[in-house]
Amino acid sequence: MANAAAPTAAVPTLAPPLEQIRHLAEELRLLIPGVRVGEALETTKEFNPETFWRRLNEAAVNVSREATTLTEVFSHLPLPSPQETQRFCEQVRAAIKAMIAVYYSLPKNQGITLRKLVRSTTLDIVDGMAQLMDALFMTPTQSSENNDLISYNSVWTACQQVPQIPRDNKAAALSMLTKNVDFVKDAHEEMEQAVEECDPYCGLLNDIEDNSDNHGDEEDDGLGYPNNRDLYWSEEDQELIIPCLALVRASKACLKKIRISVAENGKKDQVAQLDDIVDISDEISPSVDDLALSIYPPMCHLTVRINSAKLVSVLKKALEITKASHVTPQPEDSWIPLLINAVDHCMNRIKELTQNELELSNSLF
Repeated sequence: MANAAAPTAAVPTLAPPLEQIRHLAEELRLLIPGVRVGEALETTKEFNPETFWRRLNEAAVNVSREATTLTEVFSHLPLPSPQETQRFCEQVRAAIKAMIAVYYSLPKNQGITLRKLVRSTTLDIVDGMAQLMDALFMTPTQSSENNDLISYNSVWTACQQVPQIPRDNKAAALSMLTKNVDFVKDAHEEMEQAVEECDPYCGLLNDIEDNSDNHGDEEDDGLGYPNNRDLYWSEEDQELIIPCLALVRASKACLKKIRISVAENGKKDQVAQLDDIVDISDEISPSVDDLALSIYPPMCHLTVRINSAKLVSVLKKALEITKASHVTPQPEDSWIPLLINAVDHCMNRIKELTQNELELSNSLF
């Protein structure tokens, strides 16, 4: 009896090209949470910085090349076949996973601050590639003015940042401290400008006055337009702003001095102490922002007092950590006590000016 013909193996049907692109975007986004919390791979091999940075640069170049290829083949008709699209997607997937693998090979003992910077750039690259996939899926074969090229530029820009990443934890710490100095400087300048102009909501009054020309006074109240107390500082407010500005200036001075100390005395092998300095310094700018926002009218003096106290606490902790570290070789003769005294002076003045409101608040409970 003749044998029956062997059944033909079923060939899996590939999804259409654009569907494959959409699925790849979803897959890439699923990688992001793992990168955010992922730990360095444990290995017995000695870490070689030169090899690591060479591999990271090569991985970024490969991702950029794949982004270019994908953008080119999906920017005109006919679209690639499902088989060709599968190959392109596999190459993108491999390039992204290789980039992530190199990041994971950076051990913690090279510094948490450095790892954060490498991680941030890696996340930008993964997210940028996912955005490119979205754009190609939504607007394929369209002109160069569309989102695909914009997203491609996002991937390319992120890849171009890799050679700019600091190469050791001291350089990474200085980079972060410089950013924090700039943030606090900007906040201080905005506060000073508002005070000098005596107009915390510059331009808002003109808009309201223009609108009020079309409404009566009774209608204005019903529409909820702010009154003068909501738009301007009282004399008491203006008096309180003075030590607040001084406290923000002291914050800027603290960060500058910490940065100088790290630059002049920081040692690359003291990664843990450098990480501690950066961690506490990262809290200064958000605390300054909270204080700056609380001085805008209508001002609540108790909120200003609370935010000032929080900022002072962060500043003192940052100064104490710096004082106890290797970047301050002679803490007893340093600038740190002077800045602590300046911060205390500002806080004491803020307490004096807000004491009546504090007592009033306590009497209500």
